[in-house]
Amino acid sequence: MKKIFNLNAGRQIKIGGKTLVVGILNFTPDSFSDGGKYYSVDAATAHVAQLIEYGADIIDLGAESTRPGATPVSVDEEISRLRKVLPAVRIFGVPISIDTYKPEVAEYTLEVGADMINDVHGLEDSRMIDVVKKYNAPIIAMHSEKCSEGDIIEDIRKFFRRTLDHCIAKDFDTSKIIFDPGIGFSKTPAEDLEIMRRLDELKTLDGKEIPLTIGVSRKSFIGRITGLKLDQRDEATGALCVYAISKGVDIVRVHNVKLVSRMCSMTDILYQKQFWARRRFPKSF
Repeated sequence: MKKIFNLNAGRQIKIGGKTLVVGILNFTPDSFSDGGKYYSVDAATAHVAQLIEYGADIIDLGAESTRPGATPVSVDEEISRLRKVLPAVRIFGVPISIDTYKPEVAEYTLEVGADMINDVHGLEDSRMIDVVKKYNAPIIAMHSEKCSEGDIIEDIRKFFRRTLDHCIAKDFDTSKIIFDPGIGFSKTPAEDLEIMRRLDELKTLDGKEIPLTIGVSRKSFIGRITGLKLDQRDEATGALCVYAISKGVDIVRVHNVKLVSRMCSMTDILYQKQFWARRRFPKSF
């Protein structure tokens, strides 16, 4: 599928060309992978500059950890953190996604220049639909529900359909939705592997192709399956991203942009996305 999301100030996100790589910026003291590492404006902006240099197409900015067991952050605290860092990140000119499930936080960030929302609760709070509709912003809706004992792919499809129905009821343009099957959220490692193997079955819903993203970077299921420690999971993350591309995934969200971006570029070439992939290679390529 080919789709263009028109964003603020003439920025765009193009789906259906090269695989888009989302670089993660956790402006938090407690995120599972890099909590506290970039918890200053100077450190955060330096990291963003590096992510862009390494090939990030989108920066996903989060001010609250969504790892299992994390201490919830109030709306005021989350906005306070974002107020410090968002203007500094905005200067770089790349599309910015805000990782939040709170409508109030989404409203604030879209008002001051963020481009899209990444909702790990999958629009569970229907007010989020009102917010993205107001700003005509794209939104990633992630499946984070515990699956039934039936077919896990059908469970996720039901969630996708329900999300679309809620958006239609509020007259929100459903073409603005990107779906995420929620690897690692309320799922066992076996379920995560099942979803990965069958990602291609989630690329279409009722005969229509849909944009699909995944976030597998350094997640605990990798460690539980392979025995690798947190700081040893980047190669496994890259392997999962390459496999996801082969199954039709459009966007991958990662910490190690340098490694994964190179792997995605080569994979894109193999899948005949040369025009989009070559821009990451030297002119002599």
